[in-house]
Amino acid sequence: MGSLMDNTKWQAGINLGGWISQYPIFEHEHFKTFILGEDIKRIAGWGADHVRLPVDYPVLESDQTPGVYHESGFGYIESCLNWCQDNQLDLILDLHKAPGYAFDALSESTLFTNAGLQNRYVELWAAIAERYAGQRQDSLAFELLNEIVLPDSGPWNDLISRVVARIRAIDPGRLIIVGGNNYNSPDELKNLRILDDPTILYAFHFYAPLTVTHQKAPWVPALVDYNQQVNYPGQAPGLDAFLEKHPQHRGRLGAETGKRFDKDYLRSILQTALAFRQETGKPIYCGEFGVYEIAPPATRVNWTRDVIDLLREHVVGHAIWTYKALDFGLVDQTGSVVNQELIDLSLRK
Repeated sequence: MGSLMDNTKWQAGINLGGWISQYPIFEHEHFKTFILGEDIKRIAGWGADHVRLPVDYPVLESDQTPGVYHESGFGYIESCLNWCQDNQLDLILDLHKAPGYAFDALSESTLFTNAGLQNRYVELWAAIAERYAGQRQDSLAFELLNEIVLPDSGPWNDLISRVVARIRAIDPGRLIIVGGNNYNSPDELKNLRILDDPTILYAFHFYAPLTVTHQKAPWVPALVDYNQQVNYPGQAPGLDAFLEKHPQHRGRLGAETGKRFDKDYLRSILQTALAFRQETGKPIYCGEFGVYEIAPPATRVNWTRDVIDLLREHVVGHAIWTYKALDFGLVDQTGSVVNQELIDLSLRK
């Protein structure tokens, strides 16, 4: 199992968002066409060593018939696994949305208060583990759930312990990836319960500062109200005054006031993840990072360059968000490259 955990295996990857996760509509025509074998070949040709494949649970299981798993959904995963194998790419299977939990619909998420949904979640992972037990041991990892947001990490730690035990009973050697609270924030790694399990990789996402990476993003109300272009390197113009008028947004944006956003700023954010690695001796991985397409092109490139430099300097494996479309794409809906420099930066090993 050493090769999985030596932190050279998952160095430079790309997310496949928008395919069987965050799809515009649940539609098999979309699932059959959005990502094809030629896309995986192209990603490998760019220099990636892995892909992170987000999967939303309805692709695998319907709310109407819980516990009955869809062969069609597993078929899309198998296709991707086979394409990856053909192109010497590893794959992280990321459960992006679970029964009762979606990072982008928190008000409707009841997983952590509903025992029945927790059972479904654990059994879904058991079904996935059964499917791949003994196969692709060195090239397929399981990521338990994307971007938890809770007042406290306790309920998530409890659920992690439970699902890891369930997977281990079926598949003892599989690499399992777990992320912390507050949208996988780097500074939440310290609140994860460290399990006595040598084959767990601890993940964070890197989208700091939000006023740069998600500027004007329609799904972040604070940034819709703020409505400013923010350059990188640079500062968030008038953010103090804005938060005086809109104190309800201080929770998400308050930490970014009065700061100059540059490589030293990014290093200070990353430092919390590096400190976790140093203190626990556990490996870390950056599962997502990127800048929303509405940002100035120079800002997207400058920020991405600095993040990649820091991750490489500290030997932290990573996967950029995201390959195609979905507001962060390296290629657009038709597959045309949006910005070659972003690709070149993202996939330097």
